Amino acid sequence: QVQLEESGGGLVQAGGSLRLSCAASGRTFSRYAMGWFRQAPGKEREFVAAISGSRGVTYYADSVKGRFTISRDNAGNTVYLQMNSLKPEDTAVYYCAASRSPVGITEVSGYDYWGQGTQATVSS
Repeated sequence: QVQLEESGGGLVQAGGSLRLSCAASGRTFSRYAMGWFRQAPGKEREFVAAISGSRGVTYYADSVKGRFTISRDNAGNTVYLQMNSLKPEDTAVYYCAASRSPVGITEVSGYDYWGQGTQATVSS
């Protein structure tokens, strides 16, 4: 069982930055692929970024490539999402997720554990 807790959301102006953090419980954090997803009001949850376990291979949605960076600290059981050049359309609740398998980690269905989410709001 893995418990995830996100933090770092908030209100920022367009063009600004936020850094989201996700702290994970457990002693096998490095074995999990980790992902960030987001859900805006009235929309489905969508993939943002993912990072594999020990090798740290990264994947990004086209909408955030070049602006967002996912990283992980396996010693500290934490995954991060650095969000730069934010746009109003990035406004959403951002969720952290963990997967026991490296397969399908760009899909909601590919994850076994989810955090409660943190709100990020970008004003124009």
